[in-house]
Amino acid sequence: MQILLTVSLLGANAIGLVVVLTLVSVVVPGPNVVTPREYWWVNFIMLPIYLALAFLIGLVYGTTRTVKGLRWAIEDREPTRREQVRTLAMPWRLTRVQILLWTVGSMLFTTAYGTINPGSIPKVAFTVVFGGITVCAFSYLLTEFALRPAAARALEAGDPRRIRMAGVMGRSLLSWLLGTGVPVIGLMIIAIASFIRRDTSSTQFAVAILALGSVTIVFGFLLTFLGGLATTAPIKNVRSGMAAIEKGELDARLQVYDGTELGELQSGFNRMADGLREREKIRDLFGRHVGTEVAEAALAKNPELGGEEREIAVFFIDLVGSTELAASQPPSEVVDLLNRFFHVVVEEVDRHEGFVNKFEGDAALAIFGAPSDIDDPCGKSLAAARCIRDRLLVEVPDCKAAIGVASGRAVAGNIGAKARFEYTVIGDPVNEAARLSELAKSIPGALVASARTIDEAKRAQGWKLGDSVTLRGRSQETQLAIPE
Repeated sequence: MQILLTVSLLGANAIGLVVVLTLVSVVVPGPNVVTPREYWWVNFIMLPIYLALAFLIGLVYGTTRTVKGLRWAIEDREPTRREQVRTLAMPWRLTRVQILLWTVGSMLFTTAYGTINPGSIPKVAFTVVFGGITVCAFSYLLTEFALRPAAARALEAGDPRRIRMAGVMGRSLLSWLLGTGVPVIGLMIIAIASFIRRDTSSTQFAVAILALGSVTIVFGFLLTFLGGLATTAPIKNVRSGMAAIEKGELDARLQVYDGTELGELQSGFNRMADGLREREKIRDLFGRHVGTEVAEAALAKNPELGGEEREIAVFFIDLVGSTELAASQPPSEVVDLLNRFFHVVVEEVDRHEGFVNKFEGDAALAIFGAPSDIDDPCGKSLAAARCIRDRLLVEVPDCKAAIGVASGRAVAGNIGAKARFEYTVIGDPVNEAARLSELAKSIPGALVASARTIDEAKRAQGWKLGDSVTLRGRSQETQLAIPE
């Protein structure tokens, strides 16, 4: 970090020295202060000594102090609020050191050259001030770029909205002022000086305009480019994050490294992504608890108490001998068995476009045709029941389940209180399916459906009708159907 800062500041000061030498030797009209013998002690003694002192103070001391201010980053710990603000203010603090050194140099050399020839005062003052402004502008932008990793870590540890430094508008105005405004002011000053000093030739005036115009084009472009790069980089960063969100990559996170409003934009994106991840997590958990269809319906519109009548098909599945199983096996083994059992049930119900509405201990209720309409709910409920029976025989042979399938008209909706309710179906088909499940425990194959369900199904091959029975709790007879 110190090497990068030193190189940045050396580069900025080298640019400033080139500008000063160019202006003082061939651009700005006035006495020659480069080659005459009377200026030898200023050019060859005073100038080298001051440059050496400025190097020690501005570069070595300034960068060393900056690195000490980043001790929290070196120690890999969270910065305090004071350390955060100090880290973000470091580019400006280093620039202030450059302002101080160039201000002292301007006064010192203007006085030194003025004691030899008072006519050189305007020329020297203008060139040193112009070079100093150029150096300070590049120093700020380059050191801000060099300290970007430290700024990123500082901003990650706190809210950038409360520790923001210069804004985007200030940065843009600074680039314009130093890249365009100051050179144009210099041209105006030279024009005014040419009116005051009648000895300025048209050639000198033309050279001055061409030189300052070139400086304006070159350094104005560089400053505008650096300022634009500092502005567009965070925006591109946010665009890449938005593209990742659009692809479904909700774990996308941006590094906040800008201390302006653009840093707020980056931080705002991260807060938005956190909210989306939390929302998706809640949505996933919600869907797991109540069913994907019910969750999507609840998210699409505000759920209310009450329901609607729908033609549905349901099946009720229950483990046979679960009481003895719980008494003879450890609870952990019983839970593992139930999870394997329900895994098959849920997978097949989902595959046939139904949803498991309830888990009741060792039993489950599956609904087809609510809350969303599906094609042939009766046929799909029968197919799901047969697939579950066949898979359980192979995948969970250590348990036996009885399944009852029924269909008819029922009320589907939210039942409970305003503060707590659940989606369910109430009606004769549910009761009939539960009773058929009880009856199936004593029938070979352990799968029984109502004849009405077979009749209503569009696709129900491989079923044969049997006797009619009066199920417990019902007054009407139910004709049975079992797989062939």
